[in-house]
Amino acid sequence: MKTTINNSRRQFLGALALGATASSLSVLTNPMYADVPIPDSSKINMADNWFKNIKGKHRIVYDGSTPHNGFPVIWNWAFYLSNNETGTLDDDMTAMTVLRHEAIPIAYEDRLWEKYPLGEVFHMHDKNDQPYKRNPFYEPQEGDFPLPQIEGIKRMQERGALFCVCDLATKVYSNAVAGQMNLDPKEVYEDWVSGIIPGIQLVPSGVWALGRAQEHGCGYIFAGK
Repeated sequence: MKTTINNSRRQFLGALALGATASSLSVLTNPMYADVPIPDSSKINMADNWFKNIKGKHRIVYDGSTPHNGFPVIWNWAFYLSNNETGTLDDDMTAMTVLRHEAIPIAYEDRLWEKYPLGEVFHMHDKNDQPYKRNPFYEPQEGDFPLPQIEGIKRMQERGALFCVCDLATKVYSNAVAGQMNLDPKEVYEDWVSGIIPGIQLVPSGVWALGRAQEHGCGYIFAGK
């Protein structure tokens, strides 16, 4: 009985933290993926310290819960563009994007997009309606964004923008993909973590990061769909 209660509690917390929709509940309620560990204190402290990189008078955090055609990145760029146009320099502002739930592949290197069916699983398609085999939002190519001047994650990081990705969602979805591909869940999870784009911070959960960002003076904007 105790095991059943613990599993049910983990499944509920996973669904709550990820903002799971009905279509993804089958993943969260599968006993194979129920045992999601809580990050240790050292990882939490490391993530907490990362928020000290927030700087400037103008601070915003974007809640990227879905890919939304790259808008969790586009709105980050738009914040810098519009603030520049109204006289604010990059050094006096910070836009942070929290990549969680179905938007987590935006944080991953091309290697993972080539190795795993991320474009298919997370419904990210190119202009020919084919699942992406690369990360289109890190160094965007023609047609990846609706306007050619929109800057991707690499350039935004150079300007001081911050990006983080949900560890809880990474665990759940890597386990799901491992199950689909008959791979070892632990190895796939570790592979996904190793493939996070340099400079993007792994945080305990996306909702945890959204709370921390607001504690550091960031206004909240929903960037999902």
